[in-house]
Amino acid sequence: MSPSQRHHDHHDVLIIGGGTMGLAIAIELALAGAHPTVLSRNFQEAALHAAAGMLAPQAEDLPPGPLLDLCCQSRDRYPTWITKLEQLTGLDAGYWPCGILAPVLKQSSHQVSPTLESPILEPALESGSRWLDRAALDHQQPGLGETVEGAWWFPADGQVDNRALAQVLRTAVTTLGIPLIEGIEVQGWQTTQGRVESVLTNQGTWAGDRYVLATGAWSQNLLPIPVTPRKGQMLALQTPGDRPLPFSQVIYGDQIYLVPRRSGKIIVGATSETVGFKPGNTVEGIHALLAKALTLYPGLADFELMDTWWGYRPATPDEGPILGESPWQNLYLATGHYRNGILLAPITAHVITDLLLGNHRHPLLGAFSYGRFRETI
Repeated sequence: MSPSQRHHDHHDVLIIGGGTMGLAIAIELALAGAHPTVLSRNFQEAALHAAAGMLAPQAEDLPPGPLLDLCCQSRDRYPTWITKLEQLTGLDAGYWPCGILAPVLKQSSHQVSPTLESPILEPALESGSRWLDRAALDHQQPGLGETVEGAWWFPADGQVDNRALAQVLRTAVTTLGIPLIEGIEVQGWQTTQGRVESVLTNQGTWAGDRYVLATGAWSQNLLPIPVTPRKGQMLALQTPGDRPLPFSQVIYGDQIYLVPRRSGKIIVGATSETVGFKPGNTVEGIHALLAKALTLYPGLADFELMDTWWGYRPATPDEGPILGESPWQNLYLATGHYRNGILLAPITAHVITDLLLGNHRHPLLGAFSYGRFRETI
């Protein structure tokens, strides 16, 4: 029997995709008593590795609505979720609720004077957000560029070290005894009477009672849902010598962010390019990031350029995720998280686990149904 014909044992829950969502959901399911198996094509390609790990629903200036609500709920779950993972693994995920400064440049079209009608202010009032004029900003964060007029301060936002989190999630999966099969490329579905019977892969046929699709930017290879890759280029700088970090909160500008790590590293990102799966860093992309970074914080000019990399965000037309039921009764969707994958991991794992186990249907799920794109499917 050839590998493509081989049939594997029947499984409880088969999770297709071994990135942030696949691993987080598998862990949550296992802790709830289910028996998930994760099929992963290539862990190193997961968007998890290419992210900055910002937890920034308010700094991103998301408009009021279901996506902002979902992001804020997930951010609020982070301390408990990270503690659970760290206790399970004995590893540090680099969670740092450091707050985020969102500078406004003098030429920017952003509204500078705070009013209650401002969409960026209204949801933030409850979490201590405030506007800092240049004098107040210089007191809190000296060294910002001359074109910075002021900044919004979002103390409830923060960050997690994405690469540390990747290792924590993988270790948690191992600790819980969850089968994680690498090198499996799912090529199609076998369906009958509105249900998925099995998945066809490069390593035989796999069957389960329930399935979760969590393949991120590659989801359209398996289902006609509008999830497409949005490439992001990033780089890392190192604080010179024994100098302290120049800032201890994330600085989130217009199409640029600076994320300090306690190690002295500063993550700079990210471009947003609709170029399919075109790989590689480009001179244009890295130059644009460095130019914007120096506009925000000129003192970075003598920092060491450590590394450059890229990845693919799973984007949808409305930039919201696709969560919950699918056209098949036993297939569930957890994809299309775009730039908020790491932020949304705790809430996604929670709502998908509850849905699979029949415990509770989260009231926001309806807003993220694949059905909202039915006209394009």
